[in-house]
Amino acid sequence: MATLLEIAVGYALVCVLAAMLLCTVRLVRGPSAPDRVLALDTLWMCGMLLALVLGIRLGSQVYFEVAMVIALVGVVSTVAMAKFLMRGEIIE
Repeated sequence: MATLLEIAVGYALVCVLAAMLLCTVRLVRGPSAPDRVLALDTLWMCGMLLALVLGIRLGSQVYFEVAMVIALVGVVSTVAMAKFLMRGEIIE
């Protein structure tokens, strides 16, 4: 019999994977560049959540460190892409 934590982690995995699929669709079909940037930012967050959920399910600390790295890279890339969209350049 599965414990409540195993059921919750399985449900979270399905939800995160569904969100990643929807973000990928928006990234490919987005009507404008800001929509695609927002989809990419959400995809980064979903990747981070996926690493966290896998860390809980597998009981490994490595996934938490991977999630932290994904979060840091995601924030920097989102700021750079938003700045590029607003001004047309990243470094002034």
